[in-house]
Formats: sequence, C-alpha cells, structure tokens
Amino acid sequence: MITLRGKTVEKTIDEGVGMSLLDLALKHGIDFQFSCTRGTCARCRCYVDEGKELLNEPTDEEWDRLDEDEIEEGYRLGCQAVVKQAGVIRATNKTYF
Repeated sequence: MITLRGKTVEKTIDEGVGMSLLDLALKHGIDFQFSCTRGTCARCRCYVDEGKELLNEPTDEEWDRLDEDEIEEGYRLGCQAVVKQAGVIRATNKTYF
C-alpha cells in the first residue's frame, strides 16, 4: 500500500512496483509538483517517512540535487524514487518552493 500526499490531494494506492513515486502520483491524480521528470529541477522532492527500504537506492541525480543530510533524513526526488518491492510506503511532496 502506497500513500502519496501532494499539495492538496492524498491517496492510497495498492500497486506500484517498478514505477517512480512521481509517475504513481500523476497516474492517480495526486498533485505532486514537478517540472522536468529527469531529476534536474528537484520540484518533485518528497519526504518518505515510511518504506524507504522498499525503494531503489538514491540515484546520481539525487546525490547531485539533494544534500547528504536530506537523503539520510528520508528525502528523495519523486521522479527518481522507484518502488522496488511491495509494502507500506508513505511519501509527501515537499518542494523547496
């Protein structure tokens, strides 16, 4: 079960393995902020407060855009954070601006 919270919409969805958090948000009408979908703008920055271990490891794009402290705290780029296995994931879009 994946719970995603955008600017005004929060939804819980049952599937998602192989998809990024941003792709899931867009597919289900959750208003995640984004501009590029490639990891360069960082507008899709989100805080994963549950299920970090169910996502892929942070990508080079994330290491380039986020501080090490942010990644350690649980921040990811929604376009780069891909669900690698089923389980409970909770993420909230927390853009810089």
